Amino acid sequence: MIADVWPLFGLVLRTPRLELRLPSLDRLAALAELAGDGVHDPAVMPFTTPWTDLPPAERARSVLQWQWKSWAELTPAGWSLALTVLADGVVVGTQELSAKDFAVLREVQTGSWLGRRHQGRGIGTEMRAAVLHLAFAGLGAELARSAAALDNPASRAVSAKLGYTEDGTDRIAVRDRPAEHVRLRLDRAGWQAHRTVPVEVAGLAPCLPLLGAG
Repeated sequence: MIADVWPLFGLVLRTPRLELRLPSLDRLAALAELAGDGVHDPAVMPFTTPWTDLPPAERARSVLQWQWKSWAELTPAGWSLALTVLADGVVVGTQELSAKDFAVLREVQTGSWLGRRHQGRGIGTEMRAAVLHLAFAGLGAELARSAAALDNPASRAVSAKLGYTEDGTDRIAVRDRPAEHVRLRLDRAGWQAHRTVPVEVAGLAPCLPLLGAG
């Protein structure tokens, strides 16, 4: 089985409504199709890299390429887990957990997107809670970071609910215009104080050396 060679394919996170895991090719195709159908209002750009401005077919292919790139480049010194999120067996989006020099820094970053038709159901909070549990309880992280556009109150509300605090702003170029992004940080104490979502993690032990946590 593939998980015998690459244990990350056996890693599964479960919450009351969701399952998060690296996708099979069929699920990756479903994720790409979901991205092609739309992720947000085209009038705004919530991401630092405007990948959703691509035409639908190119946008879908970029999802495949990003996933394959993350698989190919993963090392203990730098890794990204772009986990596909399933609700009742249906692919609804992706939740990423990444790190550089994790063995030294014990710090992770998160990022995510949901298909537009699956938004507004609390899934974003639940799927981020899942990877935060993986980071703090499973890998021994001490700090999690994220960021959100100043004009993206939905993302910032998810972060606040999970215990993040604001950590300054960055002024970056998005669509050839200046944009303000809010930096967010969550330490172990803040995570423990705001835990409300039960999370089950399976298949983690053989993955730890690959993530610099073994």
